[in-house]
Amino acid sequence: MKKLSLLIYFTFCIFHSTFSQDSCNLRITLLTCAPGAELYSTFGHTAIRVQDNASGLDEVYNYGTFEFAPDFYAKFIRGQLLYALSVQSFNEFMYQYQVESRAVIEQSLALNCLQKVQLFNALRLNAQPQNKDYRYDFLFDNCTTRARDMVDTGSGGKVAFKNILPPEPPTFRNLIDIYLNRANQDWSKLGIDLLLGARMDRKASNTEAMFLPDNLLKAFDSATIDGKPLVNSKQTILPMPSVASESLLVTPIIAFSLLLVIITVLTLTNRSWAQTAVGILDFLLFFILGAVGVLLLFMWFGTNHALCANNYNLLWALPTHLLAAFFVHKKEHWVQQYFKAIFWITILLLVLWGFLPQQMNGGFLPLVAAIAIRSRVLSKKKKNASKRA
Repeated sequence: MKKLSLLIYFTFCIFHSTFSQDSCNLRITLLTCAPGAELYSTFGHTAIRVQDNASGLDEVYNYGTFEFAPDFYAKFIRGQLLYALSVQSFNEFMYQYQVESRAVIEQSLALNCLQKVQLFNALRLNAQPQNKDYRYDFLFDNCTTRARDMVDTGSGGKVAFKNILPPEPPTFRNLIDIYLNRANQDWSKLGIDLLLGARMDRKASNTEAMFLPDNLLKAFDSATIDGKPLVNSKQTILPMPSVASESLLVTPIIAFSLLLVIITVLTLTNRSWAQTAVGILDFLLFFILGAVGVLLLFMWFGTNHALCANNYNLLWALPTHLLAAFFVHKKEHWVQQYFKAIFWITILLLVLWGFLPQQMNGGFLPLVAAIAIRSRVLSKKKKNASKRA
């Protein structure tokens, strides 16, 4: 009986030693990629690398891929585009970032053998065709948050993150503005501020701020797993110069200020050609504003983009302008009353501009001022016409 017990014990030891040796051949790291020149790459990228020294395996698990199908744009606009977890060789992954001149930082995860095996198995399971797709959400479910959650839950360990935010937590809009300003993406920022509503102005929690790759990298540096540091080493494996991005000469504030000057000059010029020109501008201005308002309503109620809800830009881009544009030259009473209401709404908006629940883009201020000027003139058009008669 004693010999049998010793045999079982030594067999278990040999098996455990072999299993541990195979398991510890695994090396799992977090890859953080620097921002690129294009808007889709402005915020950087995150992926997970798995190496197996025994088999020579070296692959990257990337949650940031999608299929460019014929209905790509329709799904993208409606917020129904599916992203997927893809697996590619490490060399292939690195070549792409070398071509785009984007640096890559690697953090080696200090997981034990069992945790590495569990995380690797979880990644492989997630990469199966029936599991790889997910509904992308820019803030709460993207390539970076997926990588964080896999390490947090897939390894089986208890990961604890320390606070990486300042005493006054930033809003989601503040967080993405850092990257847009750094990349001189003035027009892209204008478009984002136009489409994304007040939900972007909620303060982000420590965990929520990790939707950005740089924040996740910072969080991993100070995180622990089972009471021990999560990262045991960090290095830049692809040093590349930052992608230079120059600011455009004509920024939104300059473009809309120029429009305001033109409208003001034409309004004050009592010449027939000036009044004809400003009349054409009236139609174009309010027609475009109405079309923008219809777009904002569609993005709010007709898509799955939750961040497009509660959009205060609808206070100046009213969908009703789309129809009112065809009556700007009419001297009917309801037209006068309509633009009188628009004038006071616009004045109130300008007064409360900095106090709204949604942070408004300053580039729109000259445009809103132009709306106030022309709506004031149009609200008095009938009276002025009577005086001239």
